Amino acid sequence: MDTFVTRTWKRKLDPTGVKGKDAGSGSEQGERNTEDEGGLEKRLQSCSGLVEDDTEFTEPLPWKKIEAEGLDCDYTLLFHRLQADSHFQQLEKEVEYFSGDLAKVQVFGKFHNIPRKQATYGDPGLNYSFSGVKLMARPWTPVLEIIRDQITKATGHTFNFVLVNRYKDGNDHIGEHQDDERELDPTCPIAAVSFGVVRDLVFRHQEARGKNAARKIEPVKVALQHGSLLLMNWPTNVNWYHSLPVRKKVLTPRISLTFRRVIKRHKSQK
Repeated sequence: MDTFVTRTWKRKLDPTGVKGKDAGSGSEQGERNTEDEGGLEKRLQSCSGLVEDDTEFTEPLPWKKIEAEGLDCDYTLLFHRLQADSHFQQLEKEVEYFSGDLAKVQVFGKFHNIPRKQATYGDPGLNYSFSGVKLMARPWTPVLEIIRDQITKATGHTFNFVLVNRYKDGNDHIGEHQDDERELDPTCPIAAVSFGVVRDLVFRHQEARGKNAARKIEPVKVALQHGSLLLMNWPTNVNWYHSLPVRKKVLTPRISLTFRRVIKRHKSQK
């Protein structure tokens, strides 16, 4: 399950604000990095600190490429531990989670309580519908704005909406699903930032699900570290489902922020 192809490159904003690869031959071979995983992890940790002003980064973030058939993701440690700890504490203070009917999802026509806490924030007038529930975006909190803007500095992508999930321990989870709602801008990746305990995100190809699956394709598992950023690029959510499975031995919380670009539609377009 743990097998996937990795490729590391440095990425920074160019003058137009569009993300790009380092200058060079541009070939696949030129982008491949031969360092071992331990060396990569050290580089990720040493380069993950970001400034909170508008200055250019002195060193681009190292990215790990995660690829499989129809799956394209980029992974890095966006925040060093002190920053990640601070953001986690502020999120615990600032985020207000839904309750009542807004804390439920519809499955096969019936509503069920979700096994986690959930909240949505974003630009004025935005909403997001999934699993039979329509969630309105609350105004951005200070820490969510800081995190959003640092993701934009690191990737060149802008985001106007975030879904917050809080998992109190390893019993809280989310089942297999695709983030393919019609409100989402397909040209923009989904940016998943993690704070707290490490949890596994498991990708499963849509043709390899269930006992009578049409194909045998190995799942892809990514351990989401404290302060990490995972970009789910197109067409990942077209071909793959992802989940955060139960982990009984996990006793501490994790907060997941999935930043998205939601298309605001006029009433005539609904």
